Amino acid sequence: MKRSIMVVAILLSGAALGAAAGMKNPMVGGQEMYPSKNIIENAVHSSDHTTLVAAVKAAGLVDTLEGVGPFTVFAPTNEAFDKLPPGTVDTLLKPENKATLTKVLTYHVVAGRLSAHDLLNKIKAGNGTAELTTVEGGKLWLRLHDGEQIELKDEKGGTSMVTIADVFQSNGVIHVIDSVVMPN
Repeated sequence: MKRSIMVVAILLSGAALGAAAGMKNPMVGGQEMYPSKNIIENAVHSSDHTTLVAAVKAAGLVDTLEGVGPFTVFAPTNEAFDKLPPGTVDTLLKPENKATLTKVLTYHVVAGRLSAHDLLNKIKAGNGTAELTTVEGGKLWLRLHDGEQIELKDEKGGTSMVTIADVFQSNGVIHVIDSVVMPN
């Protein structure tokens, strides 16, 4: 386990060093993400996050995610939202369900700027698992899947994989995930 964490940390820190050395910024949804822009300014350009952006707008969270932060956002892709039961997204986007939508979205946000390296250190310190408290107030648990990929476990027992880590923003960091995580 320790060797796997070290290998992942080296790979991720290498990617961060590459970005710092003038290599291109991460591509998300076919668009380059700029560390000088905030979470919303970048997210609106990702074709993989149109559902998330629509949900953030419907919940009235745009101003918050444009704020100073810093925030760590586990950002589900459109495909992640498509995994939910049919009609779930349409139901959540209705004005009368704003409180529930806000709860789901803020469950994907953690206060502070936690890089993949930070997350790996938390997993290592927790002997293979780490617990995060979300802005919503719930818990998310992290571990390494197959010793290589950061996996989130939500309060309902569902899991999601980080598919793109360390998309740094002016007010935090985004980690793209492949499933929507759900609070109790």
